[in-house]
Amino acid sequence: MLTNNERVPLSQVIDLVRVGVPLPFRVLDEHGRMLLGYGQVVIDEMQLAALVARGAWVERPQVQQVRRQLSQVSVARVPSAYHRPTLFDHWEQRVWQLDTLLRKVMRHEQVSAELEQFAVDQIRLVDRDTDVALFMAIRQDDHRFALYALTHGLYTATVALLAGRQLGWTGEQLRCITCSALTMNLSIGELQSVQAEQKTPPTPKQMEQLRSHPQRSADLLRAAGVRDSNWLTTVQDHHERRNGKGYPRGTQEISDLAAVLRAADVYMAKVSPRAQRPAMLPKQAARQLYEDEGGGPIAAALIKPLGIYPPGDLVRLRSGEIAVVVRHGATGATPQVATLSTRHGKPSVATEMRDTSVAEFAIDGLPQDRSNYTRILPERVYGIIEA
Repeated sequence: MLTNNERVPLSQVIDLVRVGVPLPFRVLDEHGRMLLGYGQVVIDEMQLAALVARGAWVERPQVQQVRRQLSQVSVARVPSAYHRPTLFDHWEQRVWQLDTLLRKVMRHEQVSAELEQFAVDQIRLVDRDTDVALFMAIRQDDHRFALYALTHGLYTATVALLAGRQLGWTGEQLRCITCSALTMNLSIGELQSVQAEQKTPPTPKQMEQLRSHPQRSADLLRAAGVRDSNWLTTVQDHHERRNGKGYPRGTQEISDLAAVLRAADVYMAKVSPRAQRPAMLPKQAARQLYEDEGGGPIAAALIKPLGIYPPGDLVRLRSGEIAVVVRHGATGATPQVATLSTRHGKPSVATEMRDTSVAEFAIDGLPQDRSNYTRILPERVYGIIEA
């Protein structure tokens, strides 16, 4: 890790950052974990402010190089650019908006109304394009572990929301499960980021924090002005189990909201990559969920919206091509996919849409080696979808 002398606070190089313009350097958090990579784009001023609030910094050698290059071409400032936000930019914005909101909660600010509005907007975003929402949740190949707690909350909210719809829940229940998913791990945000990179088992202190976090998160929400008893109870009980083997209380009396949230939380944790292990295949995670829930209605409600091959999953076609699922098809076994390789299985820059209900492009299994497809930009397989 670089010394403090080699770190330049992002606030000191704002003149080198322009909304909509690829970054000329990496942006890191206080622990040296990547927040934005070289060439990524700052979408709006809100995101920039959130980065500064996080104590983000850049590497001095990179800053010096950029300033030398600018001086040589007699350019005083980085030119601005018009960047029309896409649906995928909107998902990135949500990460930083949630970061800002949860930091307010940690400061005991009264933000109950803001959290509820964020949840309502999140439901609208999922409804805007549910296949894209699932793609974002399943295809987690941008390993920014510093943001794990935020993305995990957003993606768990997605699958929990869809499960609630499958169960026929009311609008109020759907809003509650979304609020709960976004805030369930409020008290261990930093610990989750650390553990995403940690290659050793949790320490006793970490285990203590993990076991107590449902209650501590509920207490923080109360301090922030949340008075919705269902929301608070769902957060408090989201690691409890009806067989009494959950925590922190070991109670068997839990609501359907808490039971669904626990299942969604566990499923998303399994399909999310860690530094020490790759993401579990969606089909394997679904099978484990089904077995864990004894094949009950909660497992069925979570698995059915995902489908046999959820958006974001990688498949091998009868044509020999490797492809990523982008949309549900007429049946669970025949999704729409976008190719990532040639017919000989070699990675390709060309992308073709395939209908797997056509015999030539039927799914022939799952690729064993996924190492060549760890980074798939959604724009490549969906095109530009305006926000």
